[in-house]
Amino acid sequence: MLFLAEATEFAYFCVVMRFLGRIAYWVAAVVLIVSILASLDYSLGQAFFIALIFCPCALLLAYLMPKARRAMDKVYISLAVMVSVILLILLLHYFVWIMNYPESFHDSPKEIPPMLINPAFLGIILTILSIGDYFCSKWLSRHFKPKDRTITFFSERKSVTVLIADILYIESNDTEVRIVIASGESYRNKTGIGQWENLLGEGFLRIHRSYLVNLDSVALTSPETVSVGETQLPVSRKYKENVQQVLHKF
Repeated sequence: MLFLAEATEFAYFCVVMRFLGRIAYWVAAVVLIVSILASLDYSLGQAFFIALIFCPCALLLAYLMPKARRAMDKVYISLAVMVSVILLILLLHYFVWIMNYPESFHDSPKEIPPMLINPAFLGIILTILSIGDYFCSKWLSRHFKPKDRTITFFSERKSVTVLIADILYIESNDTEVRIVIASGESYRNKTGIGQWENLLGEGFLRIHRSYLVNLDSVALTSPETVSVGETQLPVSRKYKENVQQVLHKF
């Protein structure tokens, strides 16, 4: 049996702060884009609606890019997102103009500023938003992460409680697993590695059917191996792509 414990109030505080931090980032991003659009002779309302287009498109770009296996896949994703942004800008541009000036639209429709349909400009904006969101998320995760979560399990008929942050990796050996701690100690437990993976959550990464590693302690040393402290562990073919995406190398 495994028993997970943490300071509930602090954990809730960390979740709320990460959420509010992301919201604050995107609010600031929208304000920045609105200020750019306002300088192009859009009203604040029009600029706000057009600025909102960039947020989901930038998030989509940030989500899809790490999943691209080949360089051409990234090119296709970039082009698809770019075309989507331009089409949405065109549609919303004319929509908000008709809503505000229905009588004069057909006589003298407002022209779209060339900057708004310039792929280079749009690419820069989307890239900045995506990269900014990535680093914002990393910073928030690092600074608002519960460090006092513990897990209790039985090892050799004795109850053992350790800090989850101290677990380096877990190794599965047929009918039992070995839990390796940062202090150099290791414990044996009968619970399957799959259950450990589900319980420990996103702070741990499966690299092999027999290995589960702590993301704070692991480094990718080659496409087939990772290092955890001084220990080298293999990366299996099944998990290779995901490991490379998570660790952003090779």
